[in-house]
Amino acid sequence: MGLILGVETSCDETAAAVVEDGRRVLSSIVSSQAAVHAPYGGVVPELASRHHIENICPVIEAALTTAGIALADLEAVAVTQGPGLVGSLLVGVQAAKAIALVHRHPLVPVHHVAGHVASAFLAHGEIPLPALALVVSGGHTSLYEVPEEGVQRLLGRTRDDAAGEAYDKVAKLLGLGYPGGPIIDRLSEGANERAVEFRIARIKDGSSDFSFSGLKTAVLLHVRREEIAPAEGPDDVPGEIRDLVASFQRAVVAALVRGLTRGAEAHRPRSLILTGGVAANSRLRRDAAAAAAELGLPLFVPPLSLTTDNAAMIAAAGFVSFCRGERAGWDLNAEPHLPLG
Repeated sequence: MGLILGVETSCDETAAAVVEDGRRVLSSIVSSQAAVHAPYGGVVPELASRHHIENICPVIEAALTTAGIALADLEAVAVTQGPGLVGSLLVGVQAAKAIALVHRHPLVPVHHVAGHVASAFLAHGEIPLPALALVVSGGHTSLYEVPEEGVQRLLGRTRDDAAGEAYDKVAKLLGLGYPGGPIIDRLSEGANERAVEFRIARIKDGSSDFSFSGLKTAVLLHVRREEIAPAEGPDDVPGEIRDLVASFQRAVVAALVRGLTRGAEAHRPRSLILTGGVAANSRLRRDAAAAAAELGLPLFVPPLSLTTDNAAMIAAAGFVSFCRGERAGWDLNAEPHLPLG
């Protein structure tokens, strides 16, 4: 019985989970800091670190209690090493190292984005391989080839803002609150998504990279040109702003789905994966499913509980690495710019 404790503190969620054999989630506890950072329109690294310190022990204890196990029952401890906010990452890494050292468990480092890819396998089990994975979140927008579980080969990534970051910045500009993704998704329902025609950035060198900074700037210029005043909050939004964010969302999703489609046409995978926090977006899920159907490929999307940052995905990815014999020493350190693939 391979019980893995996963610890995730890469940004503003303190999370711990226990997963059995890389597939069965016995517990998944997430303490969100969204309310803490909402007044600032984005994550404040210093505040995030302090709240991780306060929450890490209670969250791990809750994960163990819910799973009905003790620390001594674990096979290994998996922790997000990076990328992310260095202060946040350090809290999780130090906690995981302490547990592993005291209880003499193997310590397994996990790349945060590899965890997002693992969430699809955690949710759906066996996936036809090779797969093409689009990982979309507040900090990452990347396209990976997945030849086997636990292996990712980078094909393309954003050259500037991640898609989720663009959502947050547009929401802040328009006075809609934080996090911007769910708010814009909700406000876009029933709005005129063709009220403003935004151009999608095209990478001229033929790579599979993405770019969203130009789209964010286009929204800013439109706001200034039309003299649009910020809303009073997410519950009091005029139709003009609802149409604007719906138009913005249509452009973002079109760029993401175009990247996924072109990647599939170029690399001929047997399946598609959509994961990361922005994969919770209803428009993206709908359009990606339509594109997959047109390509004749199955699309695997984790449930909402596994798309946003969580520790179950870290435990699942850690289990695969553990089975391959990957271990970290006691000198393991946080790596805010840790590469993958």
